[in-house]
Amino acid sequence: MNRVKGKIAIVTGGSMGIGKACCLMLAAEGAHVAVMDVVDAEGRAVVDDIQQHGGIAEYWHLDVGDELQVQSAFAEVAKKFGGIHILVNNAGISGTDKPTHELTLDEWNQVMRVNVQGVFLCTKHAIPYLKQKGGSIINLSSIYGLIGAGDVPPYHASKGAVRLMTKNDALIYAKDNIRVNSIHPGFIWTPMVENYLKSHGEIEAGKKAVAALHPLQKIGDPDDIAYGVLYLASDESQFVTGSELVIDGGYTAR
Repeated sequence: MNRVKGKIAIVTGGSMGIGKACCLMLAAEGAHVAVMDVVDAEGRAVVDDIQQHGGIAEYWHLDVGDELQVQSAFAEVAKKFGGIHILVNNAGISGTDKPTHELTLDEWNQVMRVNVQGVFLCTKHAIPYLKQKGGSIINLSSIYGLIGAGDVPPYHASKGAVRLMTKNDALIYAKDNIRVNSIHPGFIWTPMVENYLKSHGEIEAGKKAVAALHPLQKIGDPDDIAYGVLYLASDESQFVTGSELVIDGGYTAR
């Protein structure tokens, strides 16, 4: 308990899936949580859940690709809670699954706007607050920021970018006692994965097939990633920066 007590955390894409699990876990461990998303009803439900269990949280509508929205929301968080110590760059989309030569520029840019530009803008506007007392930035990449799967080119490119942005920012801001790390999930049972399987056929057969891709023979749970986020957000990881935390059931060990 209280592994991040008194820390102020922003979680983008905090309404569902991994983001929701991160919000609930950080709040349960004592953080004040700013839940940010474009899915408002679900985001407010996360805040209600946290508050009903005695935690502290507020919801902000945020399009991470819009710089004015990011700047304004982060300033409001800092004013309301007294600062920012943790940024979880979780917001992301999978994008269109076409071969590279069939993709339109709009389809490419849609993914880059959220997955790359969003990480850039949120990091940019969190840094001035994090510099005041140090802190932790946790970027959600993917196993597909490490290896290829022969599908969804924009998603692979975006998650590879997040991996290197993480390492570079870790070097730039180490002098300010700001740690920057990436997490690389395997297949986690989230609405994104559920929708992916629905688009490729029968969902139960798809779950079994995807589970079989992992040596542990199962799909991960959002809490599996949230525990990694909690570790990187806490002072337990005070000597960890520029690292890749792979939580993938052994997927990339082959």
